[in-house]
Amino acid sequence: MIRRRPLRMLLLAIVLLLVGLGWHNRAHLQAFPDIIGAYTAKEYCSCRYVMNHPAPYCEGYVSQYVPVSQLLDDQSRKRVTASGLGRTHSAIWLGPRQGCQLLPAGLIPPQP
Repeated sequence: MIRRRPLRMLLLAIVLLLVGLGWHNRAHLQAFPDIIGAYTAKEYCSCRYVMNHPAPYCEGYVSQYVPVSQLLDDQSRKRVTASGLGRTHSAIWLGPRQGCQLLPAGLIPPQP
């Protein structure tokens, strides 16, 4: 059978190899969508409120190959929210010594 259809068997072997690799790395693949929004929120917050760079510079600084669908900068509360790949994460500026901290999912900090 391999002699009659070598291309089909090679394609089947490649597909099985990819499925095996995906199964072996399933935990990492499930975590990937969270990384995009979390990285963007934390790094933008640090760029904007710790380093005091202007907003256009920080938007360019955090741009990635996988784009975020939404980036909200709440300057009054110094809170940044980023959404990407269906996940939303927020980071908030705590102060000059603490810098920015990524908030746990679903947590809304108290209003000052």
